[in-house]
Amino acid sequence: MVDTHPAHDLEWDAGDLSCGDLVLELRRRVRAAPGKVFKLIARDPGAPADLPAWCGMTGHQLLAQDLAAQTYWIRAKP
Repeated sequence: MVDTHPAHDLEWDAGDLSCGDLVLELRRRVRAAPGKVFKLIARDPGAPADLPAWCGMTGHQLLAQDLAAQTYWIRAKP
């Protein structure tokens, strides 16, 4: 099986962090690594709606998401 997900520079398993805490920590991480691609695993039930909205509001790019795996690939803005 070929992995068709984007290549990533950093990986973070946010576990069951609620979306409020998740986006605060994600903000800290993306600011520390401009232009890098993050593979984020987020199990919070609100993540499928909240992470794309957060990316749109902050200028980071949601490259892909795998809802079954609860995984998101986000490119930090430069």
